[in-house]
Amino acid sequence: MNELELQHLRREKWRLEGEPLRTLEEAREFVDSVGMCLMYPVRPMPLLPTFAGAAIGSDRRLPSRKASASDPRTEEADALALRLTRNKFAFMAPLYNETLLISPLLFPYFYALIGDRKPKQPLGSRERGKASPLAEHTFHKLEERGPLNRTQLQEQLGGELSPSAVDRVLHELWKVLKILPIDYSAQSGNKWDVLYRWAPEAVAEGVRASDAEALSALISKYLDGVVAATPEEAEEFFSAITARSRVRQVLNALLAAREFNYSPGEGKTLITVSHAGGPAETRPQTERLPQSRRRRNG
Repeated sequence: MNELELQHLRREKWRLEGEPLRTLEEAREFVDSVGMCLMYPVRPMPLLPTFAGAAIGSDRRLPSRKASASDPRTEEADALALRLTRNKFAFMAPLYNETLLISPLLFPYFYALIGDRKPKQPLGSRERGKASPLAEHTFHKLEERGPLNRTQLQEQLGGELSPSAVDRVLHELWKVLKILPIDYSAQSGNKWDVLYRWAPEAVAEGVRASDAEALSALISKYLDGVVAATPEEAEEFFSAITARSRVRQVLNALLAAREFNYSPGEGKTLITVSHAGGPAETRPQTERLPQSRRRRNG
């Protein structure tokens, strides 16, 4: 495909051609279709759709999160994202200093790479070992008293901590998916809960999934969501989650297994997902997941 064809396919899939998301069901279908999307654009922007762009129906003058408060077009995007979160139609994770929305079907795989295998223990990550003492204390307070907003949590922790200190420890725990925001209000901000209580099935699936299986599923859905990408674009996006060498290894393995195809582009080589049964949009989403996950989903 040429560059114009590729951009047209992406813009249609990413809802940037003047057909904005209007209902909760449309928003849910969009997140399921792309698998992952950033809430607002960042700089430099990875190859990924944004939920704000889909809710507005355009990427023209699309604001960053910092500028979104002064842009009335973003009110509907924020409201829809909140409804998705409340209903567990999407999960939020921090990535690229922005919020990544992840579909429920894909979230266990994201957890498998980011989280740890002992979800009820306040570990910082599989790589770093234990979290800070304050993070452990915060985690246990959310276990005992949660869900809690920042003010409530500050009271539970003794009240001497500054709001910024509480925000830092919440982000420390959220970054490794020990907790996540489950609600929001303009008066009290985010409400937080421990992840294993909010989404026990997703966590259990993530614990069972191997790193290789998880990365294969994430890359497969990523390529489906962006229509096609160069190996370098895929490596660049996933470098925020795992090592580039692991991404390259999985790409090569799936190309060898003919799960992916090379597609010639204008001056570059693209990788696409193999769709032996027809276009991706017409096939059940579970058909594009590794066989082990398809068995668990029926």
